[in-house]
Amino acid sequence: MSSQLYQSACLAELAALKPGNVHAMADGHGMTVEQFVKSAELSAPHIGDEKLSVGQRIVQAAQATWQGVGCNTNLGILLLCAPIAHAYQAAGNQFNTESLRQTLQQLSVQDAIESYQAICLMNPAGLGHVSQQDVHQTPTVTLLEAMKLASHQDRVARQYAEGYLDVLDVGVPIFKRFAQKWERPGWAVTAIYLNFLSEYLDSHILRKFGADQARLIQQEAIQHRDAFFALDNPKTYFKTLMTWDVDLKNRGINPGTSADLTVACLFILALQGEQVK
Repeated sequence: MSSQLYQSACLAELAALKPGNVHAMADGHGMTVEQFVKSAELSAPHIGDEKLSVGQRIVQAAQATWQGVGCNTNLGILLLCAPIAHAYQAAGNQFNTESLRQTLQQLSVQDAIESYQAICLMNPAGLGHVSQQDVHQTPTVTLLEAMKLASHQDRVARQYAEGYLDVLDVGVPIFKRFAQKWERPGWAVTAIYLNFLSEYLDSHILRKFGADQARLIQQEAIQHRDAFFALDNPKTYFKTLMTWDVDLKNRGINPGTSADLTVACLFILALQGEQVK
């Protein structure tokens, strides 16, 4: 069940218009939407395998993805979704925040070792070296502790450190609000993405281009988000968002972390029985 819902969440995110990111309306950054669809299919059995630990899910899903598409299409998604799937199964196939908290607290050093293996395999853009628990070294702390060390500079890591606060308290309510307002789940997915890009500096952009560029993109996102949220019919903003999509891709800007957080929201919503596509 969780494998199918994970795959549904990935496909719902790909179907939505997400300026600067790969989506069904436009490829980008040397990657195609087909590679992302295949990545979701290849990683799903591992993310949802209840016999596996969180670290095993992450590294096995990363290996399957890499063997299938040969590039980093989903590292952030795997890191975010593996604990969610584990927590769902640990609670008897229902999602609740207490089970998620327990999953995070129970993460081990072995989970960190396996996650580091996945990160090094995928080799995300702009990944440098840090003084403590560098991913190029063997970790000596649990995955939760490692994520806490990285949380000041990486939004995916911050979800571990803060119990998925951004996902649960920011992203999920945005989807529900706009799915109800517009009665179009696909546009509610775009709303989640634009809101994340507006609320936080995107970690992927930060790593690759630095804070000034990340702040510039954030300001552009805020203008688009505010205009988009005010609409009664989101489809009327399609051309504007597609124009911005082309512009961002021409500048090499890919808000990948905002997209990863969007998938995590959709996965939780799907586990709660929401129609995400």
